[in-house]
Amino acid sequence: MIPAGHSLTVRCQFCQTWNRVDGTRAAERPKCGNCARFILLDRPWTLYEDSFERTIKESELPILVDFYADWCGPCKMMAPAVDELAARNVGTALVAKLNTDQAPQTSGSFSIRGIPTVIVFKGGEEVARQSGALPIGGLESLLQRARTPSA
Repeated sequence: MIPAGHSLTVRCQFCQTWNRVDGTRAAERPKCGNCARFILLDRPWTLYEDSFERTIKESELPILVDFYADWCGPCKMMAPAVDELAARNVGTALVAKLNTDQAPQTSGSFSIRGIPTVIVFKGGEEVARQSGALPIGGLESLLQRARTPSA
């Protein structure tokens, strides 16, 4: 049984099966319940138009989503910090990426007007947002807003 407040819901990047992952065991490299391949949570998790909503709404841990595009210079500059943030927060938060060019409906529903934009979600709700490239410290501060009691 997964402790309350510690689960993530993610779709396997290989077989597309939905998995509920215990955040307290995420560092142990959990495997997909269907194909048994590793669910790699130590790097940014790629979200898509059809996986975004369920991941955000069914995950209990905070989720930081980097809304980006492959052609965006500031997005490329921020990518190493997003990678580092994912590695530092395995099991305590999900760090994810959403390509705005490939997910225009989802991007539009959050009124993404400039990229990179980072939004932090907790319990399916937006708790923090920042547009523009951020260093690792800025990303950590943004994620911390989801961990405060008022969030």
